[in-house]
Amino acid sequence: MEVKLILCPIDFSEFSIRAYHHALSLAEHYRAKVVALHVVELFRFPSAGFAASAGLYDEFCQAARESGKEQLQGFVKNHAHDEIHPELVVHQGIASDSILLFAQAQKTDVIVMGTHGRRGYDRLMLGSVTGRVIRRAPCPVLAVCKPPHDSMASDRERGHDHHLRRIIFCTDFSKNSERALNYAISATEEYDAELTLLHVLEDVPSPAKTEGAIAAATEQLDKLIPPEGRKTLKIKTAVRIGKPYRQIIQLALETQADMVAMGVHGRGTLDLAVFGSTTYRVMQLGPCPVLAVHV
Repeated sequence: MEVKLILCPIDFSEFSIRAYHHALSLAEHYRAKVVALHVVELFRFPSAGFAASAGLYDEFCQAARESGKEQLQGFVKNHAHDEIHPELVVHQGIASDSILLFAQAQKTDVIVMGTHGRRGYDRLMLGSVTGRVIRRAPCPVLAVCKPPHDSMASDRERGHDHHLRRIIFCTDFSKNSERALNYAISATEEYDAELTLLHVLEDVPSPAKTEGAIAAATEQLDKLIPPEGRKTLKIKTAVRIGKPYRQIIQLALETQADMVAMGVHGRGTLDLAVFGSTTYRVMQLGPCPVLAVHV
């Protein structure tokens, strides 16, 4: 995995702060460039309608962009990094569209963005911006919701806020997860981390067949380990039974995982509403960031 350009959308929320810290940490490790992008969405301004009717729309837009630029400059200054000096970009439009267009045009390697992790409808959608970006992104998206756990304190003291020690890769053995596995293995090698390949059995026919189902899944997981990685990388497998998102979250808690990698897809109309419910629930309820790799 080659990381040269990291895009971090900023909406000035506490979730943006967490995502920005992750982006800086990745940039420090990979010696990559960070672009902090803020999108001015005019529909969020109550006075936009008045400006349009009064013929002051252009002036209003300019003022909104200038205000966004000042806020972005203040945000970066308040969360400064000694070595990383991000490029600041302010766009006007729809947030998700602007993020996706920038990522595609600039050939972004990874998007790091915060997720608000709300309840109710957003339990599945995680906020429309994050949801749309993940479904359509041309590159992996690192979704950050929860703050880093206590095990990262020593790394923060050394300046590496989010060093990856333990990574979980979740697979249902479909082609959707193949690309995510490549990223998980690459990150494992890059950070000298420990990787757990996880498969969750949701529907076991009967207790008598449980042992056989676990053995078969374990064998499939073992086949995913690249031959060159068996000797050089720290990779193990795990098979669990239950609701996938619950078992993924439980394993992440037990192992104090620093990142979960998952393959996602957003293929049809149904997926626009409930796509990747397992992925979304792990993002919203899990204890660590999720690397969502679009197929």
